[in-house]
Amino acid sequence: MAHLRSRRRLALAVPVVLSLTASLGFLPSVASAAPAAGTVARAADGPNLAYVVNTRTDHRTIESVRREIVRNGGTVVAGYDRIGVIVAHSANPDFGARMRAVRGVDSAGATRTAPLSAAGTTDEGAAQVLSRAERTRLAASAAAGEEPLEADQWDLRAIGADRAARINPGSRNVTVGVIDTGVDDTHPDIAPNFSASQSANCVSGKADTTYGAWRPADADHYHGTHVAGEIAAARNGIGVAGVAPGVKVASITVAQPDSTSLFYPESVVCAFVFAADHGIEITNNSYYVDPWLYNCMDDPDQRAIVDAVNRAQLYAQRKGTLNVASAGNSNDDLDADAIVDDSSPDDSTAHTRTVDPHECFDVPTQLPGVVTVSAVGVKGAKSYYSSYGRGVVDVAGPGGDKYQIPDTPSKNGRILSTLPNNQYGFLQGTSMASPHVAAVAALLKSAHPHATPAELQALLKAQADNPGCPTEPYDGDGDGVVDATCAGGKRVNGFYGFGVVNALRAVK
Repeated sequence: MAHLRSRRRLALAVPVVLSLTASLGFLPSVASAAPAAGTVARAADGPNLAYVVNTRTDHRTIESVRREIVRNGGTVVAGYDRIGVIVAHSANPDFGARMRAVRGVDSAGATRTAPLSAAGTTDEGAAQVLSRAERTRLAASAAAGEEPLEADQWDLRAIGADRAARINPGSRNVTVGVIDTGVDDTHPDIAPNFSASQSANCVSGKADTTYGAWRPADADHYHGTHVAGEIAAARNGIGVAGVAPGVKVASITVAQPDSTSLFYPESVVCAFVFAADHGIEITNNSYYVDPWLYNCMDDPDQRAIVDAVNRAQLYAQRKGTLNVASAGNSNDDLDADAIVDDSSPDDSTAHTRTVDPHECFDVPTQLPGVVTVSAVGVKGAKSYYSSYGRGVVDVAGPGGDKYQIPDTPSKNGRILSTLPNNQYGFLQGTSMASPHVAAVAALLKSAHPHATPAELQALLKAQADNPGCPTEPYDGDGDGVVDATCAGGKRVNGFYGFGVVNALRAVK
């Protein structure tokens, strides 16, 4: 099962963000001279690793760099010439350093610390699967006009999504791309709204559009199916309902198919470019790019990861795609001066380090233009696990909270949605908050089809309801200890950004 990790976001006031926003090639080349002629690296000197090589986008430079990749013991897996990102594999331990010295290369580095074989998603705890008996009992309590399991979907009512669906369930012309562990498109609640033509498997770094390649590797890779159901489960009288039951969902699989479910940079680069080139209006990103929880700019490998993924997501934005991402489950203040990261790298041996989240970035969450989402429970309060931060979180959405108990048949404060193999279950996490926001963005896009990503983000913030910082000290788990401090005011603050999204206001 995927590692459960937290998300961070880069504060917009930091100079490097301004440079990130300024251009795709925001990182200067570390050197301009190519390796000495006649030196061809052996291809089996070390572990076989994946790399991203980021270059200028002119044809001559790209072709020259491709030749240098081969000459230095690498093979090209995929090339995204429009953004100047090349995915390569090499067993040459000096490959990254050699490529950084090639003329025209802006940055280059390994995307993993363990050999090729076999992220972390932002759900908090394992799924609680509804038994058939529980489904039957729950269906008996459904009100007229409700889906059979909707009585347990407190999250829909919390943001007015149940009423919004009667006004505008969303347009079939809008697609939300679920960049995740794969989506079971055969699930009866997902099948009516699934877009196979906009789906692919990007695990290798190159899009595979073979029919069904986008599906989860097994039932344990349930995360993406749960997310897809939250967004667009059909109102068809079968199970649950999505926030935007009239829009389409697509699956772009990026998780490794083994038990790690790691989300490597080359897979995510492929996903953003594929989404952009296939007309996907919104992507949901409930993960962080492995193997580093934070990518520090003073490390050449981590710097290359930030560069590559940022080029891809900015390309998607320029093509009209709004990218939405989860804020994380560590209950960290993402505007703090220092945070301890004891989980990186997560594909080999982790070591503890203290990082400044203004200089070491969670990707893609902290990238410019990405909508960062914190989580709330049924009472509208910040979820006990949700990370936060003034100037970092943009908006909030229902993510569930086991300590905030709803008045529903199951009395379960988590989020109920679809699981593979025609199952349903509860999950909580900022992974669950992000698709609520992506779905509201899809409703806004349905109402304003010509809105740009920047305009959609402004609309999201404008329609949100902000409860303001709590008047009492925040104790999310009720143990008598203050767990977090909210900074800001009623309009915008660290817990909720501009507020909790509101589907009903979005369609009105």
